[in-house]
Amino acid sequence: MIKNDLYLKALRGETVERPPVWMMRQAGRFLPEFRALRDEYDFFTRCRTPELAAEITMMPIRRYPLDAAILFSDILVVPQAMGIDFKMKEGVGPWLDHPIRTLEEVQNVVVPDVNDTLGYVFDAIELTLQKLDNNIPLIGFAGSPWTILCYCVEGKGSKAFEIAKTFCFQNPETAHLLLQKITDTTIAYLKRKVEKGVSAVQVFDSWGGMLSPEDYQEFSWKYINQIVEALSPLSHVVVFGKGCWFALEEMTMSKVSALGVDWTIKPEFARVLTNHTMTLQGNFDPTRLHSSPETIRKMVHEMINRFGKDRYIVNLGHGILPNIPLENAEAFIRAVVDWKPN
Repeated sequence: MIKNDLYLKALRGETVERPPVWMMRQAGRFLPEFRALRDEYDFFTRCRTPELAAEITMMPIRRYPLDAAILFSDILVVPQAMGIDFKMKEGVGPWLDHPIRTLEEVQNVVVPDVNDTLGYVFDAIELTLQKLDNNIPLIGFAGSPWTILCYCVEGKGSKAFEIAKTFCFQNPETAHLLLQKITDTTIAYLKRKVEKGVSAVQVFDSWGGMLSPEDYQEFSWKYINQIVEALSPLSHVVVFGKGCWFALEEMTMSKVSALGVDWTIKPEFARVLTNHTMTLQGNFDPTRLHSSPETIRKMVHEMINRFGKDRYIVNLGHGILPNIPLENAEAFIRAVVDWKPN
């Protein structure tokens, strides 16, 4: 039995004294202890070494009174397991020497046995759960098929992913073949995470907002929904689509447990679009954490009051930035812990 189950209560839509809080990328670059490990081990070595991944997952939990932990990993471990050789290039980020841009290249992409190719992630879950000692839930995650495709076709990060979008529009059948392979691998991956003991899974659709509402349905949501349909009987499923407020109504009709929203939508409008029935997560602008601790506390309390304390998970509208002061991150978290209804 998990001692602090606020996060799970919010996912179940239960009444709570205060909303739970965690931060996307909380086990990451803004922590000095993370940077110390970064200087010693390269990025994917940290992902692939269960002891390191578990230790990094615990770093923010030891510092702050968070209501959930999220396993340290990366969305690109899935395409790596499929034989797509991503690297993390210094000063550039994700990098693929040979992007996937032809039918033959897509046909050569494998749907792997995740136990063989991603066993290090499942071992990290076991180690992390031992360290958490049933104090708070552990979240597992994956990237959306569309977001993974963007990196596979573009070969690197991009402001607009024009190459990836052009690939889909010129070769839709090839694009759908790749998307389905990613989807099948992701479902197997997340199912195994649930079997290993995570309490919820989150799908990150970081680049869904690059698509029009119509193209989003074709190239992103229908694949995310396959994941939701497959995982919802087994676990809570949270979907976060950055810039995807236009799809909230349709997402609400799915079997998701919660929907993440970014800072470009008002809490009241997000509630309207989700028919006041959905647990929402978000939506503090990560750059706002550069404000003073006093301003952060005030804004967080206003945000909770606008969303309402029930069916709500306090979070950022995207991942925490690497240059955020530790005391400002703490102000964000403690503002939630100390929140009281008016």
